[in-house]
Amino acid sequence: MSDTVIIAEEVSKKFSKNIRETLVYGVGDVSRNIMGMSAAPGDIRKGEFWAVDKIAFELKKGRTLGVIGPNGSGKTTLLKLINGIFMPDRGRIKVRGKVGAMIQVGAGFHPMLTGRENIYVNGAILGMSRKEISRKFDSIVEFADIGDFLDAPVRHYSSGMYIRLGFAIAIHCEPDILLMDEILAVGDIGFVSKCFRKFRELREKGISWVLVSHDMGTIKCYCDEVLYMDGGKSISYGDPDKAISSYLLDMSRKKADISRVRTMREFTPSEEGRIVDIAFLDSRGLEKESFFTGEELTIKIEYIANERIESPVFGVAIYGSDGQMQTGSNTKISGFSTESIHGPGSVLFKMKNLPLQPGVYRVRADMSDSNVGIIDMLLEQKDLRVEGGNSGVGAFYTPHEWVLIPGGNG
Repeated sequence: MSDTVIIAEEVSKKFSKNIRETLVYGVGDVSRNIMGMSAAPGDIRKGEFWAVDKIAFELKKGRTLGVIGPNGSGKTTLLKLINGIFMPDRGRIKVRGKVGAMIQVGAGFHPMLTGRENIYVNGAILGMSRKEISRKFDSIVEFADIGDFLDAPVRHYSSGMYIRLGFAIAIHCEPDILLMDEILAVGDIGFVSKCFRKFRELREKGISWVLVSHDMGTIKCYCDEVLYMDGGKSISYGDPDKAISSYLLDMSRKKADISRVRTMREFTPSEEGRIVDIAFLDSRGLEKESFFTGEELTIKIEYIANERIESPVFGVAIYGSDGQMQTGSNTKISGFSTESIHGPGSVLFKMKNLPLQPGVYRVRADMSDSNVGIIDMLLEQKDLRVEGGNSGVGAFYTPHEWVLIPGGNG
């Protein structure tokens, strides 16, 4: 298609874990190529692994692709394949147009040269002529905002100064495609705001953008499609909400499986009574384990009071996979009082809008009285899974509405 700027067709790239094997395999592959023999790039040899494995996507003009995933998932390698730094071992990747890339802080800079000199060197690497660089020089310097350090060697620059100068050069090469790899994570807030204003300007001009980031808020706000990678493979591709939810849920599950942090010590229940079970109910009263952010959730606590318990207090606490409490309450704090209980029963903790972002959470339920204190608690019996939905951005979802009042402040 004429409006498609990147097509990746089952693209794969392998590397060796051992430097010596890398050199041996490289010499062997070059020798076979010289002799007209195939280097058999599709085969995995001893010590090799697929850093990128059968990745496929398309990016159209003026759209933004977000690439997310844990460290080591192959995101940066994919950008380098798009930029032509690496050649794929399997599949193929087609790029139509001029590429501007910020894949590594200071890439293309010579540490002994000044900022002024590096503008010309880096600009030439990105395909600009000396005349074009001179014409845009003042604009690059103004955007980079490196002040009196323009004529200082860049080895004296901070990481923020590296980023500002590198980004200023990249956007002034007037690319058709802009590749960004978590570069803005170390930029100051003023520069980041300026960059995003520039991004919007570039998008309006039809420039496409591939963004690698761990900031889900940025990904959600700016990306039209999202590719979630793990272990070099594509886990989810397409709708941003679906891909982000899948990523957050998987990361939370892995963290929970690894740590399984105990939020409280083992507890021996009192003879007065005990909590029999907890259940997660939806708005129809049906039990399930997976909910969407913003959905109605009821936590049902089933108990049995072996003796008459005066002024009982029931509590619920929800913990993240790292063991930190996310939210919770009890009947005393909420002003819900009961004179006494005796025998079996249940109490419901209702949340009209589940505020938790996608992830895996552990739930604690406890029962107390005014004399003995905690009678019993149930911890980590079940995991609460939260998937996508009205997740918004940030640590929690806040139920809200928007109101537009045209024509003034009334």
